[in-house]
Amino acid sequence: MISSRLSTFYRRTMETLINDIRHGIRGLRKQPGFTLIAVITLALGIGANTAIFSIMSAVLLRSLPYVQPESLIVPWGNKDDMLQASALSYPDFADWRAQTQTLEYIAAYLRTGTLLRQPNTDPEPISGVTVDADLFPLLRVQPELGSVFTRDHDQVGAAPVIVIGHNLWQRRFNSDPHIIGQQIKIGSTSATVIGVMPADFRFPPQASRTDYLRPLAQSLGQVAKERSAYQLPVVARLKPGVTAAQAENEMKLIGQRLEQQYPDAGFRLGGGLITLQESMVGNTRTSLLVLFGAVGLVLLIACANVANLLLARAATRHREMAIRTALGAGKWRVVRQLLTESLLLAVLGGIVGLLLGIWGVKSFAVGSPVNIPGMKDAGLDRAVFAFTAGVTLLTGILFGLAPALSVSRVRMRDALKESARGGGESRVRQRLRDLLVVGEIALSLVLLIGAGLLVSSFLRLRDVNPGFDAQNVLTTNLGLTRAKYSDAEKQARAFSEIVARVGSAPGVEAAAVIFPLPFSGTTVANTFVIDGRPAARPEDKPEANYRAISADYFKVMRVPLLRGRAFNERDGANAPPSIIVNESFTRRFFGDSEALGQHITIERADVTKQVKAEIVGVVGDVRHENLDVPAGPEFYVPYQQAPEPGMDLVVRTSSANLAAGVRDRIKEFDPEQYIPTVRPLTELLSASLARRRFDTLLTGLTAGLALVLAMVGIFGVTAHAVTQRTREIGVRMALGAQPRDVLRLVLGRGLRLTLYGIGVGLVAALALTRVLGTMLYGVTATDPLTFIAVSLGLILVALLACYIPARRATKVDPLIALRYE
Repeated sequence: MISSRLSTFYRRTMETLINDIRHGIRGLRKQPGFTLIAVITLALGIGANTAIFSIMSAVLLRSLPYVQPESLIVPWGNKDDMLQASALSYPDFADWRAQTQTLEYIAAYLRTGTLLRQPNTDPEPISGVTVDADLFPLLRVQPELGSVFTRDHDQVGAAPVIVIGHNLWQRRFNSDPHIIGQQIKIGSTSATVIGVMPADFRFPPQASRTDYLRPLAQSLGQVAKERSAYQLPVVARLKPGVTAAQAENEMKLIGQRLEQQYPDAGFRLGGGLITLQESMVGNTRTSLLVLFGAVGLVLLIACANVANLLLARAATRHREMAIRTALGAGKWRVVRQLLTESLLLAVLGGIVGLLLGIWGVKSFAVGSPVNIPGMKDAGLDRAVFAFTAGVTLLTGILFGLAPALSVSRVRMRDALKESARGGGESRVRQRLRDLLVVGEIALSLVLLIGAGLLVSSFLRLRDVNPGFDAQNVLTTNLGLTRAKYSDAEKQARAFSEIVARVGSAPGVEAAAVIFPLPFSGTTVANTFVIDGRPAARPEDKPEANYRAISADYFKVMRVPLLRGRAFNERDGANAPPSIIVNESFTRRFFGDSEALGQHITIERADVTKQVKAEIVGVVGDVRHENLDVPAGPEFYVPYQQAPEPGMDLVVRTSSANLAAGVRDRIKEFDPEQYIPTVRPLTELLSASLARRRFDTLLTGLTAGLALVLAMVGIFGVTAHAVTQRTREIGVRMALGAQPRDVLRLVLGRGLRLTLYGIGVGLVAALALTRVLGTMLYGVTATDPLTFIAVSLGLILVALLACYIPARRATKVDPLIALRYE
């Protein structure tokens, strides 16, 4: 009995629902213009949310492609800087590994690049990592072919071995199943291939690809013995049941023991431990959350727009609903029919939005200037599909409920009376439509102010003086092969010859070499002791970044020499050690005293290799890392006194079109020398701003979309108000009102709604824009100039949106308007 009733109820419900859907489809087909506008509006909002959620899901919610990634941790922050990853020396890493009781595995690594030199082919630059052998059991990854190296391979003096990536195996070795055991030439050495990694393996996670993995200790050479060479990032896996807090406490205890044991070069880790995924995401989380919030506001504006369209459409359906009520339809039946129509619109908008979202994800991944871990894998999956479906359903209810309830409350007698008189709109519906427009304007103002702050920040950052002139400067990296240039003397002679040859080329004003190059992403720091100021404790020793340069570097880069002299030919390997410091160095360590002639003892990597150098010059500050990072203390040394096998060539030319000439001069010296792309130094400057430019562009596009939707909303409300007040306007004009009076009347209403929206939006913006604090430079989150400029601009655009219907109102013929009465 009960089952029969349930079956009957279910059948009737489905029949009613199907009838509602059929009726809704017919109604939407009768008004194709309304349907198209509503679907496009919703598709833009839903599509933007789908795209950003897809990226958020891949970057923030999806686990890293390793077994139990939540147990993978990294040290984060050191004693001086709690906002960057910490690095270890190899001896400290070995001691930490030997003494830990909370970590199952710990592995150090170093991202590297080299040349693959295969017979009868040009050298190919490849990227990979040198890693501790424990990385493989730590990540719990197995090779696709062969085996991985072990600690026996990871010893200084052991036979060179290599594990290659799946992509490299396919690309350069044609997926040869017999690759295991073959010798390949990497850089200036040969190594035996012992394994091939799976196709989906990448490490670190942010790497676009991993072409090879080599043993760490044998790659470090002598540096593996130097306790003060802090250059190795590490990753660890917690033992089952151990928390990050317990591991952090143990890390600090081990650090204290090592500092007591090695007082001249102690364990420098501090701060805390975070998950590997958190370390990879970094500031991306803030950017994505801000962007997700922005597209969420766009969706709300789209909903308000469609709700306004439905309210305008509902004003013409009062008689239809009154007849339905007269024929026995209850209030809930009317609401359900109207909600069904709203959900049909939402579904259509959701389908189109899903397609736009998929396209948006691909465009985002291709157009993004930074490699965000997981973003390349973003796409349509179950989570994204469920999110889009949920947003579509919620959107349909959100924009459809108010119009449905509004129409369902119409009394039959009033509806028929209004129809007989030509129609009208109740004050409740008018106020509801006005309220929706006020909300649209408020939300769009928040987005526009946020975009305005980012634009202002970007423009200020772009105008920052980096301390050098990058115009007409070309650069390329020169990595000398150790087989041909085996010692520091040969390397120094090679660089000197290259600089001389390139410097004498037509159109070249000067040439020099430097390591590391500004904005290259590489920094090298050294501790030192100022004569007469011994440090009380090893950890109190001052530290500064250093650069190795040739004589004409400051001339090439046009870095101002403030006092003293620049380096010259006499500052060779056998000359008395000399250095040049920057302004920040003198301010920090000498204050008002003169730095010229002072001596400092530089500790180069190993504290046993101390060099006492004289300060011979002071130059202006240079921002080497990023434009938003102020210059810190730095000193420059002659490259002959601090030789490096790899340096960057910088060339000042009379034209930016001399890259081929630079390459030819290097090839004249050494035809076998591999030369990466010779590119303008301005590209590095531009690349340093790429992330901010991209964030600003996306936020600006989102705010622009919000502005367009808000202006469409206020245009629609104003146009509908003009239509509803045609008779009133006719009467006013019949009684002597001038067109300017009518224009003032209509524009005044639009301006009033705009001002209400701006008032609400300013309050919301003051609260919400504070989340942009970490994304701004040179401007505060409550910058009054931006708030005022955006508000005035929004008022102007809103008045322009109201002008067209206001202009139409001035054309009303009083006789025609009154004829309908």
